[in-house]
Amino acid sequence: MNLNATLGAQIAVFFVLVVFTMKLVWPPIAKALDDRAKKIADGLAAADKAKADLAAADTRVAAQLAESREEIAKRLSDAEKRANSLIEDAKKRASDEAARIVAEAQAQADQLATQAREALREQVAVLAVKGAEQILRREVSPTVHADLLGRLKTEL
Repeated sequence: MNLNATLGAQIAVFFVLVVFTMKLVWPPIAKALDDRAKKIADGLAAADKAKADLAAADTRVAAQLAESREEIAKRLSDAEKRANSLIEDAKKRASDEAARIVAEAQAQADQLATQAREALREQVAVLAVKGAEQILRREVSPTVHADLLGRLKTEL
């Protein structure tokens, strides 16, 4: 066997194999690699977009939370003001009612005292008239008068 012929035949077969591989095998492999690279790039772009969307959503959520906290604080403040106002109104009404009740009680006590004085005056007048009647019916004597006046004092 001739070494040059064998080497030449092997080179020819190698070139045929290279051409065959470049024409028939390499394009589908290159296309598959390109498709895979494109899918990876699309996936990375989608991940970046999702990351940006997440950051925007986090910003919106933080803004809404801050707004909600402010609104809650405002509502609590308004509720406290309203409660304090209601308490003050209730205290004022209770104070007014207490003053009215005390005034009514004082007026009633004054009226009862006046009635008691009037009743006492009437009783004193009746007793004075009785005493005068008894003095006038009896004879005028200092000892009898003193005795009658003593009994009047005890009755009063």
